[in-house]
Order: sequence, then C-alpha cells, then structure tokens
Amino acid sequence: MSRHWPKVRLGDVLRHRKEFITIDDLETYRRPRVQLHAQGIVLRDEVPGALIKTKSQQVCRAGELLVAEIDAKVGGFGIVPESLDSAVVSSHYFLFEVDAAKLERRFLDYFIRTHAFRGQVEAQGSTNYAAIRPTHVLGYEIPLPPLAEQRRIVARIEELAAEIHEARKLREEAGNEASALIQSVLHDHFSRRSVSWCSLPIGDVIEIKDKLVDPTLPAYRHFPHISGENMESGTCRLLPWRTAEQDGVRSNNYLFGPGTILYSKIRPYLRKAILVDFEGVCSADVYPIRATNNELDPTFVMWSLVAEPFTAHANRLSGRTRMPKLNRKQLFDFRLAYPPLDEQRRIVAELDALQAEVDTLKRHQADTAAKLDALLPAILDRAFRGEL
Repeated sequence: MSRHWPKVRLGDVLRHRKEFITIDDLETYRRPRVQLHAQGIVLRDEVPGALIKTKSQQVCRAGELLVAEIDAKVGGFGIVPESLDSAVVSSHYFLFEVDAAKLERRFLDYFIRTHAFRGQVEAQGSTNYAAIRPTHVLGYEIPLPPLAEQRRIVARIEELAAEIHEARKLREEAGNEASALIQSVLHDHFSRRSVSWCSLPIGDVIEIKDKLVDPTLPAYRHFPHISGENMESGTCRLLPWRTAEQDGVRSNNYLFGPGTILYSKIRPYLRKAILVDFEGVCSADVYPIRATNNELDPTFVMWSLVAEPFTAHANRLSGRTRMPKLNRKQLFDFRLAYPPLDEQRRIVAELDALQAEVDTLKRHQADTAAKLDALLPAILDRAFRGEL
C-alpha cells in the first residue's frame, strides 16, 4: 500500500446493514451467487418464495459489499451489481453500506480483489471454513486517498482493463479464425472438389470392430478409455484421456487397436472422429472403424467423417430424436467420395500441416492468455501501492 495514503479501518467507511423480510410463497425472488476468488456476484437463480425454506431473508442493495460468512476465506465477497438490487440472501451473508462521501464504490471493488485485502481475510482464523464475522470485516484496513484520487485511480484501472479485454478479444478472434480455416479447407476438398471423385457406399470399404471386453479385467483396466468426451469437435484431435480403471468403467467396452478410427455416434453434428495409434477400449457410444480397402488412406476416411457431406447425411438421418444417434445402417449407407490414393495423402498432409500450425498458434495463445490473466492483478497491486 502507498506510504503516502492513510490506512483506515473499513469500519470508518462501511456500515454493517441488516434488513430482513419475510418471504412470501406467492412472490418470486432473485438469489445471488457470490463467486469464489473475488470473481464477483452473479445471478444464482430466480425462484418462487415457496421453494425458499428459510423465510427470513436479507435484502441486497446495489453497490453494497456482500460477504459470505464461510466462503470469505476463499474470496467469497463482492460488490452487489445493479442487476441484483433487491435480491435476497440468508443470514449467512453480511451486507455493508458504503459511505459515498469517503469511499468510491469502484475503488473498494478493485481493492477487494488485491492480495492486500485477501491476505487480511485469510489471516482471520486457521482454516478456510473458519467463519468470518461482521466485526472482522469492519476491522480490515484500506488505503484511503482523497475521493478525487480514488476516482483517478479507478479511471486508470478501467482504462488498462479495457486494453486487456481488447487484447483478449483479439486473441480469441485469431483462434476462431484459425479453426475456421480448417473448416474452409475441408469444405473446399470434400464438398466442392469431391463432385469429380469416385464414390461408393462407405459400408463397402470399412468395418466396425465390435469385440467387447470386460474393462475391469487386469488385461484391460489400464488401457486408455476413449469416449466422445475425449475428442475435440471438428478437429480430429484427441483430448486428454484416463484409463478404464480411472474412469470407473464397469460395463463392457469395445476393444480397439492401432490404426482404428473412432467416431462418436452421439450428436453427429459435433463432428467427432480421431485416428489412434495405440490399443485401448471405447464406450458403446463410439464406433471403432477400420478401413478395409487399400485404396483408402485411414486418415482420409477420418477427415471424411467430420467433413460437411457426411455430417449433413448423419444429421438428416439421426436428428429426429431427443438424443441424435447414428446407427450402423445409416453410417454404412453414406456414399464416400474419394480421389486416387496419392491425392488422398496430399489432402491429408495439407490438413495435418494446417492442424499443426493451428496447434502452435493455440499454444502461443494459451501462453498469452495466462499473461493477460496475470496483468490485472499486477495492475491492481501497483494501483494500491500508489504507482499508477
């Protein structure tokens, strides 16, 4: 904190306020959720009074500090937003009015996100579940420059926060554009150019390897367990997986080996397929597919299963149910269009190279995102040391 600013107790600028009402079963009430780690206050739900068991509830006012009795130690506090004015909370929350003549609410809002404030809260008691009392909150200290200086600091923080937001937005847009590029290439090959390719029912050139095994047996329990959750939509990328034992799988699963295409038959509009180079087991919601024709590159078949023509076919046939699911006959009836093997491999190489570039871009974006996420806390720490 700045050596030049006086430090005052929050009790000098806040007042603990308790206003209880009796819940009317026939009225509807909004209830807030105080997000942990000082991430703010959002709407939890909107419910009839008949569903609120404790009939004595407190009424929130916009601009007040709301503190969770138990969760305060893990950042369970924030400023009540305008959208939650008149929302109700139980007696396990504390509400504090801000003295607007001494303290700018936005200044307080930013201060409670700092290490300086969090450290004071965490120091109260020995565990995360040691309850915070209103007297504790009123005893915490805040640096208090003049109101004009508080407002200048808030304006500067918000200016820098806007720049961070814009950088994050540009990063996300770049990632979306990179992913869209793959879809554009898929469309170019499998929709536009495929009209001149050979075609035949895909059931003539693939088979589903449906050997079922008991994943609880020692021979299989340490195998990778793959489901649709382990496949990224539209990219043919395998996501982190766990073993059958780690996933607690008990029912029989399909056994697959290297060179198998795994296609998620649930919600085919999600376009989930991968080609694996290892042995494992997969859930009944996944088809383990093998190419049976030497004129087809397995990776080309995999990309075909997430391209627009097959997805449109699958959606048209499976989309009439509450849980769209592609059955085997519907899968086998699709007419697969394919060019000569050399051209298939060239297309696969193009898609693989593009995917590698997108992966590299996303890794850089993840690094940038982490740096952006760390910027605002660093800015806040500087702000309350008087360095902005």
